[in-house]
Amino acid sequence: MQKLRAVSTTQKRLTVKDFYRLVSDGQKADLIDGVIYMASPDSTENDDIGGFLYTLMRTYAEIKNLGRVSGSRFAYTLSKHRAPEPDVAFVRREQLHLVHDTGMDGPPDIAVEIVADESEERDYVEKKQLYQEAGITEYWIIDPLGMHVEFHRLVNGKYETVPLEDGRIFHSSVLEGFWLDVDWLFSRPRRVAYARLQEILEEDAP
Repeated sequence: MQKLRAVSTTQKRLTVKDFYRLVSDGQKADLIDGVIYMASPDSTENDDIGGFLYTLMRTYAEIKNLGRVSGSRFAYTLSKHRAPEPDVAFVRREQLHLVHDTGMDGPPDIAVEIVADESEERDYVEKKQLYQEAGITEYWIIDPLGMHVEFHRLVNGKYETVPLEDGRIFHSSVLEGFWLDVDWLFSRPRRVAYARLQEILEEDAP
């Protein structure tokens, strides 16, 4: 996730309506418990990882007709005072009727945050709690700073950390048939998403 700074324009908690009024189109921001957090530009590494994941997941979802993948400028209204914009998110096909021109009324099924210097506590603690309370089935934390990843899955209303197969392979229970080798995220040079997509599709083939 990009670096965030809090913006307070009044003493009151801001609403989603205020959020859309105060944040210009194309500006990355989150509304969390009535406070708007504006984002600074991404680092090259975070931008590369975000673009890689977005391309990989979106193309896979489109090929399989599973739903919609959004990037970091798309807001999900969770309540009157909460409208986060995950770095990458997935919405199942059955939920697409809740998507509108400027966001979605409700949570995604997968939320992904890419950790930056100033967002570490927010991504690991605040966002995790926020997404758990919203009932988001999977929450992925990608941390280029610590070369670390965490995949959380909702079980009986609480997040549980999903163990990786062979220490590096994650299989999503939401994006059906999709898997991810975490070494892809931090390898240099990073192979293009299309090549990785071919690997996923080949394994998923009957």
